[in-house]
Amino acid sequence: MESLLVSSAETMPLFSSLPKPFSATIPRISNQAFSPHRRSFSIAAVQMNSKEAKLWGGRFEESTTDAVEKFTESISFDKALYKHDIMGSRAHASMLARQGLITDDDRDKILKGLDEIGGRIERGEFAWRTDREDVHMNIEAALTDLVGEPAKKLHTARSRNDQVCTDFRLWCRDAIDAIVLRIKHLQVALVNLALKNEGLIVPGYTHLQRAQPVLLAHLLLAYVEQLERDAGRLLDCRVRMNFCPLGACALAGTGLPIDRFMTSEALGFSAPMRNRDTTDNDSLLVALDTEPLIFMNRVVLFYLLTHNALSDRDFVLEFLSANSITAIHLSRLGEEWVLWASEEFGFLIPSDSVSTGSSIMPQKKNPDPMELVRGKSARVIGDLVSLLVLCKGLPHAYNRDLQEDKEPVFDSVKTIMGMLEVSAEFAENVTFNQERIRNALPAGHLDATTLADYLVKKEIPFRTSHDIVGRAVALCVSRNCLLQDLSLDELRSISVTFDKDVYEFLGVENAIKNFSSYGSTGSECVSNQLDYWVTKLDISRKREG
Repeated sequence: MESLLVSSAETMPLFSSLPKPFSATIPRISNQAFSPHRRSFSIAAVQMNSKEAKLWGGRFEESTTDAVEKFTESISFDKALYKHDIMGSRAHASMLARQGLITDDDRDKILKGLDEIGGRIERGEFAWRTDREDVHMNIEAALTDLVGEPAKKLHTARSRNDQVCTDFRLWCRDAIDAIVLRIKHLQVALVNLALKNEGLIVPGYTHLQRAQPVLLAHLLLAYVEQLERDAGRLLDCRVRMNFCPLGACALAGTGLPIDRFMTSEALGFSAPMRNRDTTDNDSLLVALDTEPLIFMNRVVLFYLLTHNALSDRDFVLEFLSANSITAIHLSRLGEEWVLWASEEFGFLIPSDSVSTGSSIMPQKKNPDPMELVRGKSARVIGDLVSLLVLCKGLPHAYNRDLQEDKEPVFDSVKTIMGMLEVSAEFAENVTFNQERIRNALPAGHLDATTLADYLVKKEIPFRTSHDIVGRAVALCVSRNCLLQDLSLDELRSISVTFDKDVYEFLGVENAIKNFSSYGSTGSECVSNQLDYWVTKLDISRKREG
């Protein structure tokens, strides 16, 4: 079943059902279409001279004040859930009919009406009304206007509490698919960049000081590995998220004979949210820790389960946590590339197409996209913190505070997708200044650790080897020369263990050749790593030259 994230005043779709597995040719998807509504944005709302009676207004004698209505509305942002709200209502109506709670004729009228409403929204013809509070009430009231009495039966055995939880899980599920797709796109860009620069040695740094020589491809693949873990966290989150709260109603379930398994299956969930002892499939993940409850009766178990289905937002906390870790990885990539693009390093040259200038300094060429990647990571982390604080003091079952969970999630998703897209764009439009890098390699005695390894191979204890090489480095510092410039006699004056084969370990090229451990920066090791990622991402391996 197709499912789209939507945004903007025209409710433009962001993405449709995503292909699996991912291919190497990953389409560009514009981020312009993804801009979930904020309260500060204007919406197309019908201004009413007299207020419409609320669908929940039977016990009230007074209408809400304008200030309360304005403060409590959420349609300005949660209309982004419209596609998923209609999906949930279609599944619910079909289930009600099969269970005999509504007639087939009622179901058909409801489904036809929902299709009409969906079409109006997609065409920009639907009038969102703030007096109808949220996406659910807007669609239900519009459905009632269209089909009359059958629409009033749609909310049978359903509350807005379980309705919004269902919509939100569906939306987040699709968002994860979209983010993972963009992660793969960035991975492909980084692997291609590594292939273009295969064999290029760069200084490796610890504490921002010269440490050891590394192959540039090895460094780039480190980011690819990080991104793979990021994708894994999101997909793990998706598994735990993919359980259906629909049918939990307000908090305790219902006495009506609904079929939660039917609606769960129709919406592509793994199962209804449930306790482990209600199923024979122990492999299913559940959103409830059941161990303290296994001796209680089944009624209490279901009561607590439906409580949990509606009151917890751990699925979005986990989602935004995964986004935040991804943002930190992208921020570190951005920091490194901003440094490397500076005149002090000069290792990386962004093309004009991914650079900006200065309004006052004509000579400037700034790697602004990666600076903003670094900066926007704070925003993604802030969205997570907002939700953590929102949830920390809530009593069980639904509380209106949870209305505030949408905007941080919408913002986190929009931001992380933009960060991933521009990082891939940047990676596709940079070159490395190989001459500048080669000229920079001699400084810092990058081969010192390899020289210590040489002594270890001569059966000198490592701590002793470390001391010997340290004295050799001190001699080079005093003479302003490199380790490979020391004569054999000078080396033997420090330790008689040195022999003429020592020069096979000195210099950055020899240092790289002598790396051999699994996962190291040795040429063969890195070539194997590249082969792995080329195969995994289905990339056509093209070497420069």
